[in-house]
Formats: sequence, structure tokens, C-alpha cells
Amino acid sequence: MPKFYDRQEAIRRMNTWGETKTPFLFFISYNCEECFVEPLDKIDPQEIRYHFGNKTNAPRHETPKPESFNWTPQPESFENYRKAFQLVYHQIHQGNSFLTNLTAATPVETDLTLLQIFEHAQAKYKLWIKDLFTVFSPEIFVRIADQNIYSYPMKGTINASLPNAESRLRNDRKEQAEHATITDLIRNDLSQIAEKVTVSRYAYIDRLETNKGAILQMSSEICGLLPDDFQNQLGTLFFRLLPAGSITGAPKTKTMQIISQAETFPRGFYTGVAGIWDGKTLDSAVLIRFLEQAAPGHFIYKSGGGITFQSDAQKEYEELIQKIYVPIY
Repeated sequence: MPKFYDRQEAIRRMNTWGETKTPFLFFISYNCEECFVEPLDKIDPQEIRYHFGNKTNAPRHETPKPESFNWTPQPESFENYRKAFQLVYHQIHQGNSFLTNLTAATPVETDLTLLQIFEHAQAKYKLWIKDLFTVFSPEIFVRIADQNIYSYPMKGTINASLPNAESRLRNDRKEQAEHATITDLIRNDLSQIAEKVTVSRYAYIDRLETNKGAILQMSSEICGLLPDDFQNQLGTLFFRLLPAGSITGAPKTKTMQIISQAETFPRGFYTGVAGIWDGKTLDSAVLIRFLEQAAPGHFIYKSGGGITFQSDAQKEYEELIQKIYVPIY
């Protein structure tokens, strides 16, 4: 079992190892109350494995790639989801939030193991914590290189097999509003710690392959310039951005209060962040596409989406279910 630290100790460790250019791995829970921060040379691959781009501690595959597998989600009823949706929707119409990320926990029957999913899932960012969870996230949180910080909020999803899927996604007023809101929120977040913050690419489309077919997702790129001594305050600056705006909403503080009222389960490390500092650059991901082991052989998949005043409960429910996948194909 990994040793977790509180927020202040995590910040101290990140600041210290940022200043000494010591490579480390970190992962932080949604509420920032459980934090893992350890030098890369202290990570035991029998307990924790990561794969972030070309940075990995994972040995060769230990598990066979499945030719086929059981993947049977058991989502909550639409009636139960609608109760949470209506609570959020009421708060939005009261003016307390412009965008709220509402999530759910779904039991999944599968003959896959956490390690098998980690080894064979196709994703930008993968993390495996023995007997706890695995993540195969497509969403960058922030990247830091050469004193520049970049963020890539991802909001807006559609089934790629639909006719004219890309144009439908781009022209959907609800998806447009959701993406614009989160892009503005992340720009404001970065402006707390960086100068010259700009949106360098807006609303570009990524294609993601899944075991249920391809989906399209909309992202933007935002960049800014960090202080000269950013390494010495790496943890202090990083934690000022948490939790990630893309999985909370806007305005962030009030929206998090709404989330706590609407959701009926603890998020834990789901929608937290994880990353690697290699001594010069930092790369991090939002912990979405998340499968948790509740007990041996019993798994919970956590997923969700952004709610705005233009949202339709049935469509949001269908999107939540669409995101319950593994990218093994």
C-alpha cells in the first residue's frame, strides 16, 4: 500500500525536489487530502507502475492481450441519475454555477484485471496502483517546459460513428458553451501563477479508440510564462491549480459545493491528477477513465460530464455510459 501524505507535506516535497532537480512521481486525490510524492528511484514496480509518454517503469507485459473479454457495466437507473442532475440544474438556474461536472460510480463485471488493463490499454497516460485502481487517461492537466506552462482542457464528446460527427460536435450549442466556459476557467487558473497567458489553440478535435468504437473529444491549448524560480516553488504553484477545472466547473469553489451535494460517492483519486517531474520538465494528467477495485473481483468505473443550462438529462446520462470503456482494441 503506498504511503500517502497531506497537502502541506506534498507541497514541501515537490518544492524540495523541484529545486534539487530530483525526478519524482506524484498522484493527488480530487480533494487533495491524499497525496503520493516519491522519487522515481524509490518507486516499486510491483506496487506502482506508470506510463506517461516515453517515461515508464513498467517491465515487459506480464499478462496476455485479451482477444475478447467481458465488459458489462451496470449503470444506475436514469431515474436516480436524474435526481442528481436536477439538483445541479437547479443550482445552475439559480446562478450558482455556469458549468458543473457531475459524475457517477458504475459497477462493472469484467474478467480483466487492473494490471491487464494497464498493460494493454491505449492511452496517453496510464497508472496502476496494485489492488486499488488503474487509469488510462487521454486528458493532459498541465505540462511545464522551459519555464512555459501549458494546459489542455478537454470538454465535448460525441460518438465518432454518427454522420458528420465532427461538425455536429463543433456546432452543438451546449458543447460549445461547455468548452468555452472551461477554457476560460483554465485560463484564469493559469493566470494565478503565470504571466502572458493565452489560448494558443482553440477547440481542436481528438479521436479516441475504445472497445465500443471511436469517440471524438474537443480540447484547447492554453499557455503562460512561469516565474524564473518556478522550480523552487513547484509544489506551491502546482497546488494552486487544484482541483482541475475541467472536472469541477465554474466558478470552481461554489461548484465544488454543489458537486458534494449531488454526488453520492467519494471520488477518491478519480478526477485527481498525476504526473512526473524529470528534473527539468513536468508532465501531468487528469485521472479520468478510472477503474477502481472495490474488492477482489469487484470493480467500480467512475465517469461523468459537464452540465450547463443547455444540458438534457437523457443525453448526459448516455454520455456518462458512453465513457465506460477500456481502450483495448
